[in-house]
Amino acid sequence: MPYDRNADLPRQVTDHLPERAQTIYRKAWNSAFDQYKDPDDRRGDADREETAHRVAWAAVKEAYEKDADGDWVRKDD
Repeated sequence: MPYDRNADLPRQVTDHLPERAQTIYRKAWNSAFDQYKDPDDRRGDADREETAHRVAWAAVKEAYEKDADGDWVRKDD
């Protein structure tokens, strides 16, 4: 089930990521959920939602990183 808005995301996302990173996560999750509906397109035994979460976190990590305090901050370009 795709996420319509950031507020619908899991708490581990909304409680830790800044709003812009949540948007990246949501859009990547929704895209991956559509893209990996066929089990043959996924790695190993991962289900559709697990695959979408992995893709979404990878997308966030492209633009954000944890700082010394453990907070997610935008990477310097």
